[in-house]
Amino acid sequence: MKAPTVSGGTIFLVLVTLLVFTILVKLGLWQLDRAAEKQALQQALTHKQAAAPLDYQGLLALGERESLTGYRLAVKATPVNAPIILLDNQVYEGRVGYLAYQVMRVETEVKAEAPLLLVELGFIDSGLDRQKLPHLSRLNQEVALSGRVYQRASNPLSQHLLAEAGSPMRIQNLNLPELSQTLKLPLAPAILQPEAIPGSALPHPWQPLPMSAQKHQGYALQWFSMATVFLMLMIYLLIFKRKNKESSKNK
Repeated sequence: MKAPTVSGGTIFLVLVTLLVFTILVKLGLWQLDRAAEKQALQQALTHKQAAAPLDYQGLLALGERESLTGYRLAVKATPVNAPIILLDNQVYEGRVGYLAYQVMRVETEVKAEAPLLLVELGFIDSGLDRQKLPHLSRLNQEVALSGRVYQRASNPLSQHLLAEAGSPMRIQNLNLPELSQTLKLPLAPAILQPEAIPGSALPHPWQPLPMSAQKHQGYALQWFSMATVFLMLMIYLLIFKRKNKESSKNK
């Protein structure tokens, strides 16, 4: 009995199927790994926010060896002579606008002068005319502030400050080292998001993680579903092709 022959086209189709299927499955596994990382980060954030507030010196010391995002901080801060900073292209509850920041000085028990602290004033709408920057009230005297701190993750596609001269100063990315160079002022490596600011009702969006673990799990499910559908489709095509070939031989 003669063994059935396998055409070069069939072999190519099988190889492509295995390659694409493997890639889709690996993408799904990668998303599951990212979900596990985000779950660990979320647990760490929960632990940090449950701890007692740090003082400024303690926060700076921690910043030398770990991420500061999520820690609580309580300080007395004084405004310095620096422009309000407007971080562009922010979205809050479907509205497009800016996150506003003010540079503040925090006194510490250490004699050496500590770096200045960037305080988030909140979200403000950009309005219809981008040429006209919004006006907002700035803190003009010493104030007691408490809240949580964060360090924004860098965007691999665009991470430079891209500052526009003026007051307020519009920037495209919150790159603290570049902002420090532009302002010619030393800045702490994290930003304070106060729970409340006297005389201000601006909202303070809190999104310490760019994407939640649940979203990564959802993406993983999509990749695995695509892999399953693709594999079933290719198996169907291979069977259909084989039947057509056998049918042609029998004619």
